[in-house]
Amino acid sequence: MNLTKQTIDHIDLRNKRVIIRVDFNVPLDDAGQITDDSRIRAALPTINHAVDEGASVILCSHLGRPDGKPDPKLSLAPVAKRLQRLLDKPVVFAHDCLGDEVKTLVGQMKSGDVLLLENLRFHAEEEQNDETFASQLASLGDVYVNEAFGTAHRSHASTVGITKFMKMSAAGYLMKREVEALEGVVENPVRPFVAILGGAKVSGKIGVIENLGKRVDKVIIGGGMAFTFIKAMGHGIGRSLVEEDMLEFAKGIQEHALSRGVKFYLPVDCVVAASLEPSAETKIVTIQEIPEGWYGMDIGPASVKLFSEAVENAKTILWNGPMGVFERDAFSRGTLSMAHAVANAYAKTVVGGGDTALAVHRAGESDSMAFISTGGGAALQLLEGKHMPGLAALPNRP
Repeated sequence: MNLTKQTIDHIDLRNKRVIIRVDFNVPLDDAGQITDDSRIRAALPTINHAVDEGASVILCSHLGRPDGKPDPKLSLAPVAKRLQRLLDKPVVFAHDCLGDEVKTLVGQMKSGDVLLLENLRFHAEEEQNDETFASQLASLGDVYVNEAFGTAHRSHASTVGITKFMKMSAAGYLMKREVEALEGVVENPVRPFVAILGGAKVSGKIGVIENLGKRVDKVIIGGGMAFTFIKAMGHGIGRSLVEEDMLEFAKGIQEHALSRGVKFYLPVDCVVAASLEPSAETKIVTIQEIPEGWYGMDIGPASVKLFSEAVENAKTILWNGPMGVFERDAFSRGTLSMAHAVANAYAKTVVGGGDTALAVHRAGESDSMAFISTGGGAALQLLEGKHMPGLAALPNRP
């Protein structure tokens, strides 16, 4: 799959002020320290290219959900420090994303300089895709580059509105890689093609299940969403997560897959807990024997073996969603085991972002994956075959 949109390579950046919308929405600990900088690293090729071409680079991003007002805990200041270290050159930090201070800083920029603006979402107008806000942002630069795949499914001022006010707009290298990797795996997979879908809810993945169901050779379902499928088959699931209004859909999807010759895998055992307290008693039971009142929290060892064997001969694997509550050690084994199994398969492995990317990182298998998406919701939307406003707003290739 080749991206049909104009990319940064199609534009002469020399002596231009280039606004790059990056996705620096990184996880921070309680002390405000960055715990995973992979999203910052992912944008480096585009930033370095603009610097090397002699542009002055103005970076803008959101961080967290500050609800349209400044929140010191969600400042991008720690990101500026980390970026400076990664680029090995000074990064000037602006304490707002608009206003006189920003205009002054932009006016002082020379070719090759890098400026990071403060959190866009400190202004409510960003998420409202406000035209005035978008035009003020656009007035800072000559060229706009969207490198923020993680927000490409949102119609915000910095992803959609801004393009109306720029003479030149383009996609960055990461945006190009994300779209080509995710669309490529769905449109033109090398077979056998296996989809592993996990996470909490079926409802959040309806579109993906329907879109992939027509294209895959095998589907593996884990995580909380598996219990909706298990209940639809008539088994008791104790107090495990279930979406009652999704039971018919789950049953229909399974029947449809089987009628088309798609192999459909559900857990055969699971790790259950007597309560949701961290100290609760846990045990491994078959799917038919989940005790009344207990909670299913992870796939069990027999399911890990079954799923691992199912991916062994795969040539393309797409994985989106963990196999259990992997954030807690007692329930992390299923997800981490799948990360190892996927990494060991001789396949093109594409990992949907969000929790799955974090799980692969925790398992120490990031380097073994062909592609790890930086966008959770955006990756899902693309895999559903849905319209991406941030991408649609960019001009097509000349």
